[in-house]
Amino acid sequence: MPERNVVSWTSVIAGYSQNGQGGNALEFYFQMLQSGVMPDQFTFGSIIKACSSLGDIGLGRQLHAHVLKSEFGAHIIAQNALISMYTKSNLIIDALDVFSRMATRDLISWGSMIAGFSQLGYELEALCYFKEMLHQGVYLPNEFIFGSVFSACSSLLQPEYGRQLHGMSIKFGLGRDVFAGCSLCDMYAKCGLLSCARVVFYQIGRPDLVAWNAIIAGFAYGGDAKEAIAFFSQMRHQGLIPDEITVRSLLCACTSPSELYQGMQVHGYINKMGLDLDVPVCNTLLTMYAKCSELRDAIFFFEEMRCNADLVSWNAILTACMRHDQAEEVFRLLKLMCISQHRPDYITLTNVLGASAETVSIEIGNQVHCYALKTGLNCDTSVTNGLIDLYAKCGSLKTAHKIFDSMINPDVVSWSSLILGYAQFGYGEEALKLFKTMRRLDVKPNHVTFVGVLTACSHVGLVEEGWKLYGTMEKEFGIAPTREHCSCMVDLLARAGCLNEAEGFIHQMAFDPDIVVWKTLLAACKTHGNVDVGKRAAENILKIDPSNSAAHVLLCNIYASKGNWEDVARLRSLMKQRGVRKVPGQSWIEVKDRIHVFFVEDSLHPERNKIYTMLEELLLQMLDAGYVPFQK
Repeated sequence: MPERNVVSWTSVIAGYSQNGQGGNALEFYFQMLQSGVMPDQFTFGSIIKACSSLGDIGLGRQLHAHVLKSEFGAHIIAQNALISMYTKSNLIIDALDVFSRMATRDLISWGSMIAGFSQLGYELEALCYFKEMLHQGVYLPNEFIFGSVFSACSSLLQPEYGRQLHGMSIKFGLGRDVFAGCSLCDMYAKCGLLSCARVVFYQIGRPDLVAWNAIIAGFAYGGDAKEAIAFFSQMRHQGLIPDEITVRSLLCACTSPSELYQGMQVHGYINKMGLDLDVPVCNTLLTMYAKCSELRDAIFFFEEMRCNADLVSWNAILTACMRHDQAEEVFRLLKLMCISQHRPDYITLTNVLGASAETVSIEIGNQVHCYALKTGLNCDTSVTNGLIDLYAKCGSLKTAHKIFDSMINPDVVSWSSLILGYAQFGYGEEALKLFKTMRRLDVKPNHVTFVGVLTACSHVGLVEEGWKLYGTMEKEFGIAPTREHCSCMVDLLARAGCLNEAEGFIHQMAFDPDIVVWKTLLAACKTHGNVDVGKRAAENILKIDPSNSAAHVLLCNIYASKGNWEDVARLRSLMKQRGVRKVPGQSWIEVKDRIHVFFVEDSLHPERNKIYTMLEELLLQMLDAGYVPFQK
């Protein structure tokens, strides 16, 4: 063109901006400025949009300053573009500042602010601004604004307000709109109103892929895998091709072993459609196998995709291992993850700390603690809670308490971990003091907290206090007693010698007693020498597990303590007939990040000769020092 004016320059800039080529739009913008042509409100609107798509907020602020200095600083097109840029950059305060300074506002201004609030987690503000817009009575909401307020209701789990908005959208002629309908389906589904979601979906004129994905995701996350797959089949009959969002939603619906077959069907479809190389899809598949199948299947799938695995993949398999109580596998995978140059995040550390706590591996836990301090991840609440749990379970209660005190706002998990740690190591009074402090600060206890305080009462022998706390669980806090709580109560009563009361408590529990409860009672019978209750406890254990060696051994010990040698001989003979053998005791130590397990009179450890030689040397040194070994 021989002569280029602001219109021609703006047309090219707008074209690049609308087609996602922000870099080219900026290049032409700077060329325009160098040529001496000044931008107008349309130029600013297009170039700010380009800057937003590039995520360059620094340049965006410079453009904002340029807009303010120009004669178009108060023009609605430029200001709307600025609001959109700031909301997309998670800078809601800056967007609100632009909005509040606007002399005039249009539907785009209101829609951008409402969408920004809704998307960035300010759902109440989104609804308030929507209400204010209606109150002014100048603009009628469109499908995009309704989509934003439906999403806000979805996040707030406010279906009643959503129903009112639904009626309003029908009044404004948007009852069959695809965009509003998708958000409405999502809202009803997340609020558990799946039948309403279905009705809304079928009222949409011509549902597109986004609409189908919304209804499939709604039923999937609502836990109805069969219905989600039924909608998937309907979608395929309509000739629509599913995308990665569709299959990921279907996989999320498969959360139990009974749904493994459906998950495998989706896996086959993924392979058929060539989506098996999509890492997010593979990550969802990995999670599905971890929930629906055995851990080895999840690990096998992970090994197949390991060369393409991202941080989400590694965290998914680590979480799966923790769900299946495979701490050693967590440690093995962590080493491989570090070799693969992936930097652990807070999810990684939480899993590794959990594994360290379960195996009492304080050395590995210390290394994770150092890494957390170095990277700043120790500020994450889940990591801090993991550290408290680790040190508490390893007996380092001072360290656990120190970390707890460093927290600005400890949550119920933090309190519960520390209380349980003190209780399990016999510091019942300290645990109960912590519980009282927790209640004074209005932190609501959870089921783990009550396991801790009931254990504390058991160790201190506070039977009445234990009964009182057990009674407040459901009455004050709505926590139904679990097997673990009942086991704590049996332990509390049995330790205090109230064996008949403990037995009566077992019989009136809301569910069938398991072996753990009866073993607790049986062990207390040995301590207090109660043959009658001990015999009944052992009989109940053997009904559940006839080959249980612990029941036979404990009952033998009870008979022996009372001098009932005929009963001891009879029971030992019965053990031989049943092929019951006493399980040997075992212990373990951690050396150089490896856990070594030892059995009584171990002859299998690869370094047993060196170990027994060292034991003999220590025994000789002990004798030379004048100590005589105690022989039971």
